[in-house]
Amino acid sequence: MAGLDVGEKTIGVAVSDPLGWTAQGVEVVRRTTLEADLERLRTLFAGYEVGEVVVGLPRDMSGGEGAQARLVREFADALARALGLPVTLWDERLTTAQATRALLEGDVSRRRRRQVVDRLAAQLILQAFLDRRRAAGGARPGRSGGAGGER
Repeated sequence: MAGLDVGEKTIGVAVSDPLGWTAQGVEVVRRTTLEADLERLRTLFAGYEVGEVVVGLPRDMSGGEGAQARLVREFADALARALGLPVTLWDERLTTAQATRALLEGDVSRRRRRQVVDRLAAQLILQAFLDRRRAAGGARPGRSGGAGGER
């Protein structure tokens, strides 16, 4: 399984272990064109045998969606069509802030933080999804619901 933190300039990528217990950040993809971004993800996912994807959906604190959420939804739809994989959107409120805080607490330099924050955010998104799925008794993403997930 893979988790993505999709931004305008970068896509943070994380993958889970084969049992779906832990998430590890693996890469930050620098965005160019939609086609090139999807091809890079296709290649990356093949190397990790990814069979499903969770994409962080940016919502505002009231739960509403703005322009960035619409762009992420469009990207997730294109990803599902291009790769033929199930894609689940996951509420990612405060994930980047949480990742930045963790890096600050770890005394990571500003330059290094910029390089890894998106990868760590993807890892946090995927880990939250895995934890919720495990707590729900292992329900598959296509049947997920509850506060954090949506289809």
